[in-house]
Amino acid sequence: MTTYGAALAAARASLAEAGVVNAALDARLLLADAAGLDMAALVARDRDALPAVARAAFRNHMKRRLKGEPAARIIGEKEFWGLPIRLGSAALVPRPETETLVEIVLAEVRQQFPPEITICDLGTGTGAILIALLTELPEARGMAVDISAEALSVARLNAERLGVAERIGFRELDFAEGPDGPFHVVVANPPYIRSDVVAGLAHEVRDFDPLIALDGGPDGLDAYRAILGRIDSLLKVNGLLGLEVGSDQGQAVASLCRSAGLGEVHVHHDLAARERVVTAVRTIQTGAAETAKKALGNLGRSG
Repeated sequence: MTTYGAALAAARASLAEAGVVNAALDARLLLADAAGLDMAALVARDRDALPAVARAAFRNHMKRRLKGEPAARIIGEKEFWGLPIRLGSAALVPRPETETLVEIVLAEVRQQFPPEITICDLGTGTGAILIALLTELPEARGMAVDISAEALSVARLNAERLGVAERIGFRELDFAEGPDGPFHVVVANPPYIRSDVVAGLAHEVRDFDPLIALDGGPDGLDAYRAILGRIDSLLKVNGLLGLEVGSDQGQAVASLCRSAGLGEVHVHHDLAARERVVTAVRTIQTGAAETAKKALGNLGRSG
């Protein structure tokens, strides 16, 4: 007889031996999913016999994890902002550090905007950022934009499951295409990895996250240029822009924002003291950004 506790201990040891950083947590997550239990129930059954069906499912989960597939993708779900977010192959797994963007935008919105604001999420993926914002802002409405129809389907599913779908529009568009707003708030966690770095990313990221959501071009800043190049049609005057950035990109993206004519530009750090978010405010009237857009186009690609 194999108990829950024995299966968990063996899995934990196997994952640790394979070099998995969060071996204990991943083992618990995978066993709970295989057995159809929540984490508290799993602890309570430590000495109970593990049913054959659950044992087979757990064995399959472990095979996939030991081959490098992230636990969240095996389970098909990841918690973000306390919300259970369903995953899909066309979208990134939501990362805890992205909650920094949600936290900062919420603080700014609550201080400066009326309740009935509009929010555009560019490159929405699973919809995690926009859904988190709308759960905290019950009178706000949103637009979820992604170039991938598959990603948008996942975002729509998450919005429906979490009760905010009636407040979201979904558009299949690229960063440079739209949609036209203007919106009170624009947020994005765009692809920002330099093209020459992608091949050297961790196996779990490189082989399981979609390339289109990772590769940000030669200097990692292509998506930011595309967004800022049409910021006058995206963002209302006095509207807020919130961008997630790579840990060494804060100042470069801040410079791009200033060159696009935005003001009140700030670089924010995450809990690990790394550059993570750039915020800016559109302080000029529609159409007055043309000169700034030209300057943006002339800004060196090295950032």
